[in-house]
Amino acid sequence: QVQLVESGGGGVQSGGSLRLSCAASGTIFSVYVMGWYRQTPGKQRDLVATIYSDASTNYAESVKGRFTISRDNNKNTVYLQMDNLEPEDTAVYYCYCNVVDYTARARDYWGQGTQVTVSS
Repeated sequence: QVQLVESGGGGVQSGGSLRLSCAASGTIFSVYVMGWYRQTPGKQRDLVATIYSDASTNYAESVKGRFTISRDNNKNTVYLQMDNLEPEDTAVYYCYCNVVDYTARARDYWGQGTQVTVSS
């Protein structure tokens, strides 16, 4: 079993910055992809950014140039640096990991979610 623990959410004014962290622990052989999604009430959960084991990244168009995703493979931790935040970024942010265990089986895991609120 794998647990994801998120931290770093909160409130900030428009133009401000926040940094989210998510640490994976448990039975882990390797983590293929790590990422962040976000969701607002009544809407689907949308991709924000992902980062693969080879360090390649993928961003939603709405956050390109403002958000930066990174990972520490030694700590199985993914980060999301969010700069120049806008009120439209207000959402619950969920950490995501695709983990391979020692039987070579891959599974998806989600964090509990952390609220980010940007005021104008």
